[in-house]
Amino acid sequence: MKKKKTRFKSCGDTYSSFHSRPPGHITSPSLQPVTVTRYQRPTYGSFTPDLHPVSFGLVLVYSTQLLFEGLPLFAPGGIRFAHTDIKIPDFTDYRRPEVTDPNKSSQESSEARRSFSYLVTGATTVVGVYAAKTVVTQFVSSMSASADVLALSKIEVKLGDIPEGKNMTFKWRGKPLFVRHRTEKEIATEEAVNIAELRDPQHDRERVLNSKWIIVLGVCTHLGCVPIANAGDYGGYYCPCHGSHYDSSGRIRKGPAPLNLEVPFYEFPDEDTVIVG
Repeated sequence: MKKKKTRFKSCGDTYSSFHSRPPGHITSPSLQPVTVTRYQRPTYGSFTPDLHPVSFGLVLVYSTQLLFEGLPLFAPGGIRFAHTDIKIPDFTDYRRPEVTDPNKSSQESSEARRSFSYLVTGATTVVGVYAAKTVVTQFVSSMSASADVLALSKIEVKLGDIPEGKNMTFKWRGKPLFVRHRTEKEIATEEAVNIAELRDPQHDRERVLNSKWIIVLGVCTHLGCVPIANAGDYGGYYCPCHGSHYDSSGRIRKGPAPLNLEVPFYEFPDEDTVIVG
């Protein structure tokens, strides 16, 4: 036997409540009551949205045209769709006091929550900055010179071992170091030089801390040769490689060298000792 199809043409048709009617009994404001079986369903329809409780479950009716093919109209009443008997865990012990009241607005506890967030952020920032500072400090210190290298970076010279008018050579940082004990005549001669005539103008007083002592690096400023002390046309230093002449103040006076001999940093802790470096 061919199943009968029921079609609703009016867009205003709705399903009525099924509370007081037997299963399968449907009424409509614009249609006569009809009876459908469990397996009898409409092919399609246009309905106004409404949620109707029935004795076998819930039926949701839509306002748009839908195909109901293969969809049952009723759900068995024995199926549970919500577990209302489950006890929700109590997390009060893990919450801050200002947020334990469920009836309290979140705006009332916003200041306390922000303060806590600021505290955590500030503490994290301080720890991060301190950790970064420690890492940078250790990295920089690892590139610093070791104690034995620092010990070689300075040299202490006993001036009492150098007679007047003589020059002594020491090794400092892998380079020759000239320490010259000048005479009064040499001091007067070098102080009287007109600096306008010099290739690298520099007064004698600018190159010494004590006029009796001239301390320079024994490296020619031309190509790095080691000059000879107490030699040359000016009685100071002479470079045999290319003929550069320096006076007793270490200033270039003749030859291809462009600059004066370099004066390192030094200091006199007492009258008989000089520390270079």
